Amino acid sequence: MQTRRSFLGATAAGAAALAAPAAIGQARPRLVVIGGGAGGATMARYVARDAGGAVDVVLIEPTRTYYTCFFSNLYLGGFRDYDSLGHGYGGLATGGVNVVHDTAAGVDRDARTVRLASGPDIAYDALAVAPGIDFRWDSLPGYGVEHQNAMPHAWKGGSQTQLLKAQLEAMRPGGVFVMIAPPNPYRCPPGPYERVSMAAHLLTQINPTAKIIVLDTKKSFSKQALFSEGWAQHYPGMVDWLPPSITEGVQRIDVAAMTVETGFDSFKADVANVIPAQKAGRIAEAAGLTDDSGFCPIVPATMQSALDENVHVLGDAAIAGDMPKSGFSANSQAKAAAMAVRARLTGSRVFPPRYSNTCWSLIATDDGVKVGARYEATGEKIASVDSFISQTGEDAALRKQTYEESLGWYAGITADMFG
Repeated sequence: MQTRRSFLGATAAGAAALAAPAAIGQARPRLVVIGGGAGGATMARYVARDAGGAVDVVLIEPTRTYYTCFFSNLYLGGFRDYDSLGHGYGGLATGGVNVVHDTAAGVDRDARTVRLASGPDIAYDALAVAPGIDFRWDSLPGYGVEHQNAMPHAWKGGSQTQLLKAQLEAMRPGGVFVMIAPPNPYRCPPGPYERVSMAAHLLTQINPTAKIIVLDTKKSFSKQALFSEGWAQHYPGMVDWLPPSITEGVQRIDVAAMTVETGFDSFKADVANVIPAQKAGRIAEAAGLTDDSGFCPIVPATMQSALDENVHVLGDAAIAGDMPKSGFSANSQAKAAAMAVRARLTGSRVFPPRYSNTCWSLIATDDGVKVGARYEATGEKIASVDSFISQTGEDAALRKQTYEESLGWYAGITADMFG
């Protein structure tokens, strides 16, 4: 029979075990992974599976259900249910990963420990940091974290996505949806423009006289010719994309008045989607892994931090050369890092990493497009060696095939991440 004393003793023993470093001949080496998204979940799963129990794998992730940012635009457009974006960690736990639902509050790289928000330290032999992105809240005058409900960014999966969809559905007839698209580099380069497409798809059905205005911080964007063609074909007259050469840039946002001031004009919004400039997730900066760009320099072949060989940085937080910040990229990088960690901790063989990425976008019903590349690690960066992109004027059958391909990819990558 378990008493309160025996329960507390067992809990203390578990905490002590996590806090103890691996001693040669006495304990398994430990990999601690911070962040349970496309990069972190994949790395934890692959090391636990391929090391055959020889590595103690701990995943630190505060949420119990992970909602993917990728494919969230399809929820906005009505092509997916919200619940289909959510994924739990039970498969990782049954696969040998110790899933700790807590927040990593700090990293002591000298002591090789991670401090949890709940108090304990977890010792590591290798650390993987995959915290995604955070925002530069000072990048747009007048807009801060306190304004994200009035003007949602919806650039992290979860409740912000639900909020933006609710606002679009409630927008007055003939209303104006204003998006401020972020500057490079940012998560998912085609994402803002797929979002415009999905918002237009939704509004065409429920609010056909609505208007969408995109105030961009860039002079061009990913898949621009494909999106422009699609908007003209499917949503004629609804979408206006305005580059900084026209607007002279965003000068100030007045959240209370729902207006965006540019050097060219003032834009009154009924619904505003404001996506600020981005940087690596907070824990990466707190751990001293970022450079002046706000992101983390890495060793191309292993995804190790250029500042600490005992740390690997994955996904959106990393400066990954020619690779874009995407779920596909993070998953690909995690496999290279997992191989490197297993080699260092268990002596397994190392092979040259194979990096790849594809970004699919949906413009309208069965109108899917894609862009992608294959990459190799050089001494300086992860470099693109060949690439592909959908072409304007493709026939409807090919576009439908591309969309269906994306559905298969989503099912595959989430199974690869979570088991």
